[in-house]
Amino acid sequence: MNGSLAGNAALLADITTSLKQTAANDCDVAVCVPAPYLAQAQALLAGTPVAWGAQDMSMHAGGAYTGEVAAAMLLEFGARYVIVGHSERRAYHAESDEAVAKKALAALQAGLIPLVCVGETLAEREAGDTEAVVGRQLDAVLAMLDAQKILRMVVAYEPVWAIGTGKTATPQMAQDVHAFLRARLSAASADAAAQVQILYGGSMKPDNAKELLAMPDIDGGLIGGAALKADDFLAIVRANA
Repeated sequence: MNGSLAGNAALLADITTSLKQTAANDCDVAVCVPAPYLAQAQALLAGTPVAWGAQDMSMHAGGAYTGEVAAAMLLEFGARYVIVGHSERRAYHAESDEAVAKKALAALQAGLIPLVCVGETLAEREAGDTEAVVGRQLDAVLAMLDAQKILRMVVAYEPVWAIGTGKTATPQMAQDVHAFLRARLSAASADAAAQVQILYGGSMKPDNAKELLAMPDIDGGLIGGAALKADDFLAIVRANA
């Protein structure tokens, strides 16, 4: 829940100008903005190397759900992506695994690409439950999707304990979970292991991006605070190019 019309304009101008002028757009780049700024993102990003999307959506197609945003509404603003199951949504809005799965299905049915977030808390990590937790979260989504829909999703691993806490996950710790998630995808769909991107969302920054992205099963980043500064975001994009 960051941004303003003026601030967004400056940030997106810096990002798109740099990506047009360099070879840093050798990877997929997208920004997921608060819903009120989707029209601005569409206006400023159309025709640039940067795609855009939303930070959440309703599992319902429409109707008496005041305050919710439907997939069809996001599509009217040219959105390509939508984040579902972000750790903050799970923690602060009590979103269940089933609710996240229904949102992912609704997104795919509408033609959006869901960035499905999974991750464990510090207590779950220290209890040795990481694989049980992220496996359960991912399985809930996979159970609702056929093989073709699975291939169109993106997975993002968010170790909740490593976001804004001062604690850090080593590249190998992150890789271990990514490898586990890839194996889980492979069990659900023969082609998923090779085609589904798995992003790392545990406070990726310019000073750790290259090491993290060098891991074989880390395909990219779901960037939080570093995305609010153009130089930091662009440095991560270059590390992934």
